[in-house]
Amino acid sequence: MKTMGYPKSETKIAPDGLTELVRGCEGHIYDCVAPLVRSGDVVLDCSAIERIDAAGIATLISLYGTARDAGNSFAVSNLRSHVAEILALVGLDRVLVVPDNARNVIPICCVRTAA
Repeated sequence: MKTMGYPKSETKIAPDGLTELVRGCEGHIYDCVAPLVRSGDVVLDCSAIERIDAAGIATLISLYGTARDAGNSFAVSNLRSHVAEILALVGLDRVLVVPDNARNVIPICCVRTAA
């Protein structure tokens, strides 16, 4: 099993324009981030995420599983306090959360636009 260690090279990404990880956007977020976790270690900067629900939590778990299946790691950082509390309630703080570090974050566009 590969674990995230420090110092380690990982891609730090921030979903540009995304403020909620909730039902309705979870599939799109997964589609944006999954190719990255399949190709390497990823830390998702969640500093802009103001709200998360069960669908958002399931998306994080799915991304974690996708990364592990590929021999990589997936984690989240820079959580707002109420989002961190929700992840702690379900025990994901011990699995997914890494120390905050906003340096070298690559913005990715995960906002669905009208076709």
